Amino acid sequence: MILRLLNFIVLGAFVLAAAYVYRIKFDSTVQAEHLARIRGEVRHERDRIAALRAEWGELDNPARIEELAKHYLPFKPIAPTQFDSLATLPDRPAFMNPDTKDPIGLMIETTKDPDTATGSVAAPANPAAPR
Repeated sequence: MILRLLNFIVLGAFVLAAAYVYRIKFDSTVQAEHLARIRGEVRHERDRIAALRAEWGELDNPARIEELAKHYLPFKPIAPTQFDSLATLPDRPAFMNPDTKDPIGLMIETTKDPDTATGSVAAPANPAAPR
């Protein structure tokens, strides 16, 4: 009788072990399928990136850009007569006459508190007070 009970317990343990091994195998199969799908998506994205790089190479071709510029932009070639030396250029105009007063300085001088006109913080009323 005890032998028969022991046989049933061992048989139950084998069934539970087989079920556990089957569950592990099933989970690993699901994970393998998930990994294969992700690898396929990565491969697809790499192919898309390669196609976009090839398309960018075609669009960035200097000969193509030159043809588009000739077709759509009204530029003409530069003639050698268009260049001149720096000595023939007129003098640069002065920003303002040296005789006139600086307009920003005049604004600061006419304010009530010129120290705060430039964004400075006014000094505390009591210089001995801690900050």
